[in-house]
Amino acid sequence: MTSTDQSFEHLLSSVREFIRTECIPYEKEVDLADEIPERIVQGMRDLGLFGHSIPREFGGAGLTSEQLSLVNMEVSQAATTFRARFGGNTGIASESLIVDGTPDQKKKYLPKLASGELTGCFALTEPNAGSDATAQKTTAIKEGNEYILNGTKCFITNAPVADLFTVFARTDQTIKGAAGVTAFLIERGTSGLSTSQRYQMMGQRGSPVGEVILENCRVSENAIVGGRPGLGFRTAMKALNKQRINLAGLCIGPAIRLVKEMVDYARTREQFGQAIGEFQLVQQMIAESNLEVYAARALLLETARKRDSGQDVTMEASMCKLLASEMCGRVADRAVQIFGGAGYIAGNVAEQFYRDVRLFRLYEGTSQIHLVNIAKRTMAMMNEVKSA
Repeated sequence: MTSTDQSFEHLLSSVREFIRTECIPYEKEVDLADEIPERIVQGMRDLGLFGHSIPREFGGAGLTSEQLSLVNMEVSQAATTFRARFGGNTGIASESLIVDGTPDQKKKYLPKLASGELTGCFALTEPNAGSDATAQKTTAIKEGNEYILNGTKCFITNAPVADLFTVFARTDQTIKGAAGVTAFLIERGTSGLSTSQRYQMMGQRGSPVGEVILENCRVSENAIVGGRPGLGFRTAMKALNKQRINLAGLCIGPAIRLVKEMVDYARTREQFGQAIGEFQLVQQMIAESNLEVYAARALLLETARKRDSGQDVTMEASMCKLLASEMCGRVADRAVQIFGGAGYIAGNVAEQFYRDVRLFRLYEGTSQIHLVNIAKRTMAMMNEVKSA
């Protein structure tokens, strides 16, 4: 084992210990309070969780896609809200800067995102621009060396607590679709930018999600990610491509946890004079769950390695996200079934995770959108083979 391998194994071990000792014991407390205690957030900062995917030169750990996948499968074995608190910084909220930011923008913001001094968020979705993200209505009108932004973003993770917003707006009103959309970096406190109260959600309580409201928000042209207008949608797709790989790992972690919880419960819960784990139909649900976890994990790690080698994994990233999120939903459903009536009672791990993981099939592209994307790319690939 090389020193690099040993360093990563130490990091993974530290993360595993933090999740098991500092997060899992407080899942119920956070779910009820709808807030993560600041001491736990500070522990995340101290452990470097906010900067795992940010390059080392900017204070992060510079993890590869494969390494980040392994970390994500560990951190998400606690209630998903914990990872959501730092996940933007080490995922979608920093990736736009990493892939397309100017040298000055990277130098100014990435170290603060990596340390957790700043919390970032990715403001793309709008009331009428969800699955069709190209239907952006937020406008950015140029006036001298500045832009004036107007519009509303919704369902934005960490918006109520964010310090730095990556906001997407249409700078060219004459072009429809993806062209003419620009990404802007806007700091909290900028006149004209405000955020809503956090939503009351079905699950993932403790994760602050809300709206970003732009009312004549005036920013310098230097706030454009990469310094060039009109490239925002390209930037968004780059960030989402990586985030879909990340999210697959975040779906697999809860499924791993639930398989363990199912086994533990099946060993101790008795019916008809024996542990329910002795019944073959219960064993079937456990076996199917473990099988699906292994299949999703294998696809994820293969895709992550391909991305690390520089290959285009756009279709595979969609496959990972779709397979892992649907798998996680099925495993959560089986967990409730094995727990029986107890699994439907609030405060139970099966009940909480059942609520928490339902969101996975909606964000970063619904399952239906990913099916469409996979179908289109598969057909295009077949046409290329046929014409070759």
